[in-house]
Amino acid sequence: MRLIIGISGSTGAIYGVRLLEVLHQLPGMEIHLVMSEGAKTTISYETEYRLEEVMEWAHTVHDPRNVGASIASGTFLTSGMIVAPCSMKTLSSIANSYNDNLLTRAADVCLKERRRLVLLVRETPLHLGHLRLMTAVTECGGIILPPVPGFYQKPKTMLDLVDHSLGKALDLFGIEHHLYPRWNGLTPPLAQS
Repeated sequence: MRLIIGISGSTGAIYGVRLLEVLHQLPGMEIHLVMSEGAKTTISYETEYRLEEVMEWAHTVHDPRNVGASIASGTFLTSGMIVAPCSMKTLSSIANSYNDNLLTRAADVCLKERRRLVLLVRETPLHLGHLRLMTAVTECGGIILPPVPGFYQKPKTMLDLVDHSLGKALDLFGIEHHLYPRWNGLTPPLAQS
């Protein structure tokens, strides 16, 4: 499977970093990474990961200024793209087809080619403008997946919370994972006599 991972400069860089770490361990994955300049700063500030280490988890790292890269064309076949995290600026660019960098161009290609595009939009609270941008992307076929973890898996660490949202994103691509236990329903109480 060939998958594009975009990382914007929004807070929540751990989502993109952890996603790369998980995908790198899966057999048969070809990962194309494009990061904004802000993402590089945020990764260094918010995480303990070295930027070089993060980039090694991708098969190809694309310069965000290179709008002539392979992932900028619909003829370059991919299974789609995950942007984690997705800033409001990146969301706005995608919603308005404002392809001034490779990250937003690759996302636009996914939409025009009807490939899966999943955006882990990171902002709170949301105003009407944000919601309208999310609606516009959804109307074009994108999927808005805010990183809002479930708690039924009884998370014990921050990574448990991160993995829940990433598992939901991987599910949308049919990628098997073991990032959290699957919900099997509640055990019914014993019948009372």
